[in-house]
Amino acid sequence: MKALITGATGFLGGALTRRLHQLGWGVTGAGRNAKKLNQLEDEGIQALTLDLKEQANLIAACKDQEVVFHCAALPSPWGNYEKFYQANVIGTRNVIAACIENKVKRLVYVSTPSIYFDYNSRTNIKESDPLPEPVSNYAATKLLAEEEIDKAFANGLAAITIRPRALFGPGDTVIFPRLIPRLRTGSLPIVGDGENIVDLTYIENVVDALMLCAEAPTNTLGKKYNISNGEPIQIWKLINHICDELNLPHPKRKISFQTAKLAATLLEGIYALIPTNPEPPLTRLSVSMLANNTTLDISAAKNDLGYQPKISVAEGFEKFMRWWKTHENQHS
Repeated sequence: MKALITGATGFLGGALTRRLHQLGWGVTGAGRNAKKLNQLEDEGIQALTLDLKEQANLIAACKDQEVVFHCAALPSPWGNYEKFYQANVIGTRNVIAACIENKVKRLVYVSTPSIYFDYNSRTNIKESDPLPEPVSNYAATKLLAEEEIDKAFANGLAAITIRPRALFGPGDTVIFPRLIPRLRTGSLPIVGDGENIVDLTYIENVVDALMLCAEAPTNTLGKKYNISNGEPIQIWKLINHICDELNLPHPKRKISFQTAKLAATLLEGIYALIPTNPEPPLTRLSVSMLANNTTLDISAAKNDLGYQPKISVAEGFEKFMRWWKTHENQHS
């Protein structure tokens, strides 16, 4: 099989690119990070510098490809709407056009469960549940991108979408690497009652899901699938486990969700006035993720795709910690 992976220099795209290469696929990993593209080439993987806003180059990249995995996105919790729109909506629109132009057999799109988020606890969320108003520019533009996928499917493109929740594992640059520096400085308070449960997803389980999507039966096309480890955990217990692994003190100071949310709202208002648009040290989104319950129903992925998480959160956590400790000097 021949496949193009957009976002191959990212966490998920890189993991998928390497897995497919190991399995003997004809893989082209596309992205914009020159250093990471060079690393792929050093591993014998065809790598391509590609900006998704450049449609002609994208059309050329999709020539003779059988499957396109669209993993590229701007996933930040904070930032300028236009940048999110260009990356997540226009980028997806151009990927779709390139797939149609080249008669690609299947497009597998990586969306996000951030579109379910509304600053409240939500558990066992189904793909068909009503969607709230998006709470971030990222969620808003990923939802618009899903609509682009829907239109393309209606016009005959074989497309399938996953919404993977909170990816972690070796190579993670988002979840634990954002928490650990705050644990080191003792600046992370327990937000809420410290009992909330969340879903996480080990990176290789998401890669499994993407591969299942590439060869899933035609009745799955046009659908969206929640992906997680399917084993909700108490996030503050896991944070304490991180502290134990790194010989750091457990967070002790508690702050109510409402107080933290108010502080985040004020900070967002202040930081929004700064021309460079830097991310506030506290956002309503981050506060809510630390305080609320958030779990997904993954029964559709299990039933339709045959998805079964193979690596548990506990095993994945141990793999992550081994990697983190080995590369710790690079994170400081």
